[in-house]
Amino acid sequence: MRRRDFIAGIAGSAAAWPFAAHAQPAGRPPTVGFLGQSTPAVESQRISAFVERLRELGWTEGRTIAIEVRWADGRTKRYAEIATEFARLKVDIIVTAGTPSVIAARQAAAGIPIVFATATDPIGNALVASLARPGGNITGLSILGTDLAGKRLELLRDLVPALHTLATMANVDNPAVRLEMMEVQAAARTLGLEFVIAEVRRAEDIAPAISALKNRAEALYVVGDALVIAQRIRLVTLPLSAKLPTIYNSREYVDAGGLMSYGPNFPDLFRRAADYVDKILRGAKAADLPIEQPTKFDLIINLTTAKALGITVPPTLLARADEVIE
Repeated sequence: MRRRDFIAGIAGSAAAWPFAAHAQPAGRPPTVGFLGQSTPAVESQRISAFVERLRELGWTEGRTIAIEVRWADGRTKRYAEIATEFARLKVDIIVTAGTPSVIAARQAAAGIPIVFATATDPIGNALVASLARPGGNITGLSILGTDLAGKRLELLRDLVPALHTLATMANVDNPAVRLEMMEVQAAARTLGLEFVIAEVRRAEDIAPAISALKNRAEALYVVGDALVIAQRIRLVTLPLSAKLPTIYNSREYVDAGGLMSYGPNFPDLFRRAADYVDKILRGAKAADLPIEQPTKFDLIINLTTAKALGITVPPTLLARADEVIE
């Protein structure tokens, strides 16, 4: 309970940050525009890690730096609106996450340095020219989404040994998601699994998509992006009702009652994004700052959910978990 109270408090603080930034006199401190993909409740730990690292690097909000925070609530069309607003406000740097928001920021705020805390395959999605020398005005951290697809499937099969048909839920309007979905398909073929795709484009698509998977698959792989994480409660309760063991890319789903997640430690990535901001504000060019990759990965398992699904988690898998929720 104390942990939930703590997160709720941080989320409330995050929601208040834009007002503190608005109070800054024009032209005094450098301004960072933080484009949040989803909501303060989802991203509280991530933005808190970002702000904390800035403080460690000597940037004090309200004195030496201003932070304009905007939330897209998982709606893709909001990215361009927020980026346009940041361009009008003449922020010094835009910090965001996810390929669609980076693309929107690049189009709407040409010339402003962009730091992405997470992006899947930044070269494949044409965000940067190379990992060593990004070029242009964009740099940040790659989350290796496509590279981790096979690992997630192996974990899911360890948990569901009888797995024969895998379902994948994906927002097919997101180019990064489409790349990861291709990797999931390739990994499924390697493991000899049949494959079913549940395509979603809006929040309203999620319930009927999961309903259509009943009796068609033994497990579900959710490809994470802003749309689905903003709907994480649905994506926990609906698969549970359908008796579908599900794996996700981040712990927010498991904290909400999901079965299992494996992926980069997202707060750590946002923390490292602050280092990019610090370097750019001190004179470095985004074009010269290499793209970095995750160094921390988390496997989180929810035993309560496993019991509700009638699944016994193998001791070997429990031993590999970074955290087990009971």
